[in-house]
Amino acid sequence: MAKVSFDELLDAGVHFGHLRRKWNPNMAPYIFMERNGIHIIDLYKTQAKLEETQKAIKQIAKSGRRILFVATKKQAKSIVADLVKKINMPYVTERWPGGMLTNFATIRKAVRKMANIDKMSTTNSWQNLSKRERLQITRERAKLEKNLGSISDMSRLPAALFVIDINKEKIAVAEARKLNIPIFAMVDTNTDPTLIDFAIPANDDASKSIYLIVNAAVQAIAEGLNERKLAKEKEDTEEEANAEVGDVDIKSKSEAIVIAEEAADKSAEKGIATTSDGKPKRKRKTIAKKN
Repeated sequence: MAKVSFDELLDAGVHFGHLRRKWNPNMAPYIFMERNGIHIIDLYKTQAKLEETQKAIKQIAKSGRRILFVATKKQAKSIVADLVKKINMPYVTERWPGGMLTNFATIRKAVRKMANIDKMSTTNSWQNLSKRERLQITRERAKLEKNLGSISDMSRLPAALFVIDINKEKIAVAEARKLNIPIFAMVDTNTDPTLIDFAIPANDDASKSIYLIVNAAVQAIAEGLNERKLAKEKEDTEEEANAEVGDVDIKSKSEAIVIAEEAADKSAEKGIATTSDGKPKRKRKTIAKKN
């Protein structure tokens, strides 16, 4: 698993926090110092927490479960969308639809509605609609695609959330906590890390900082998925090998049965009694009774 070095964190500006007057006291353990009224994050602790996050998120991906990325702030949208698409994980970069986790069944209905519109557009009934009706349905489809297109293949609740800026995504965090879904998140000096299961102290406003942290998480997930794929291939190979061995055993047993039957037939022609495997039976010894 690729580790992020101290110099990489420093170059990306991960250590820059918020103004002192905006800080959250719960972030005190992760603050190294204050300079010109701005808090500086301890990058050694960031490095340790990021490594811990990578290990945990890799195991989730290896088990075949999904991680939902949430980043609706302007500087994080395109970065998260581009990186997460590569590993085929769900993400939300537009407005967080309230009740997405706690009322997941309703969100799934909206996704199915989008699929039904796609299906209807290929039938004759689509041509029978007026131009205005088609335009309205097309606009509705575009709106659904914008808000829910990235989670259209998420058929069940995610195993974990990865959040950029927990202050902005407080509704998503609250829903995940209510359902006991683990949360991975970048926490800046103005946030409360006690709300998060795996907190990564980092600057969540700079594009370089967001890219570095999210990319490290994506690489860990990619490794987990790759290990899962290799394990599955190995399992399939072993099953095929076991099946071939079983076929050979069955074939050898059937050949032995045929040989035994032929031997039994020959012995029957000669009037010799045989056992089930074609061998001649031994004659019983007669024991004379003593007077």
